[in-house]
Amino acid sequence: MKQQQSIERIVPAKKVSMGDIWLDQALPIDDVEQVDPFLLIHHWKTRFPGGQQQREIGVGPHPHRGFSPVTFIFEGGLHHRDSRGNDQVIYAGGTQWMHSGMGIIHSERPSKELALKGGDFEIIQFWVNVPEKRKMIQPSYQPLSHQQTPSVKLGSKDSSAGVVAGIFHDVKGPIKTESPLLILRFDLMTSDQFNLEIPKDYNALLYTLDGSLQVNDQAVEAKSLLIFEKEPGQVKFRVNENTRAILLAGLPLSEPVSSYGPFVMNDQSGILHAMKDYQTGKMGVLIEDFS
Repeated sequence: MKQQQSIERIVPAKKVSMGDIWLDQALPIDDVEQVDPFLLIHHWKTRFPGGQQQREIGVGPHPHRGFSPVTFIFEGGLHHRDSRGNDQVIYAGGTQWMHSGMGIIHSERPSKELALKGGDFEIIQFWVNVPEKRKMIQPSYQPLSHQQTPSVKLGSKDSSAGVVAGIFHDVKGPIKTESPLLILRFDLMTSDQFNLEIPKDYNALLYTLDGSLQVNDQAVEAKSLLIFEKEPGQVKFRVNENTRAILLAGLPLSEPVSSYGPFVMNDQSGILHAMKDYQTGKMGVLIEDFS
């Protein structure tokens, strides 16, 4: 029998305000600034009343450089626009994966239909750091719909894992990443049980959106971040009630990190350079079309 992979800690997410948006922040949390290569996890769930204009909601144009901001859509639709001409709405079950590279300006707003008619909206955004040699490459955008996301059956009660990036049970996720990652979206059914293995030498996080689990016999409630020790072994799951969760696992970069707002570089000089390039228009311009 294989040994179990140890759990370092379990931490509940905290409510934070991002301007007009209140959300659950799972990373950074308490004294955990990052879990290399993962820098941030934000979980936003709300219900829009309808009768609004798309320009009134969501996050308007803003810059990024030096990392990959990724958004999972769980309810509703998310409209991505950027200064490289990408313009797409992705709906529940889908992913928007952007590598900001040398610099890009983008906006993320709930779909026009959701603004006008109202409805449930839920997303998770997480930030993935990238190696220094990949920070200043050309930006890229990868949209992935629910239908394009391969799924692996788990347990015996229709639990499943959507494979977004990396290889899981011989299934390869469609997203191209800048460093080795395993990114999964779990839909877990009550009373199910299964084991999984995290790739050797990867740092790994599990975040639960809702429900209740036993992970290696430890209780994990909704909106909790579970941090695994970096050691080989199996992770044992027992599902107490229907649970949605994500697994973020990646080979650590082991590089210095210097961040300021929407920029993530390796030193302060890189941050100052990013600020200057943004201010002088070198990251492009995004003018949203709401017609």
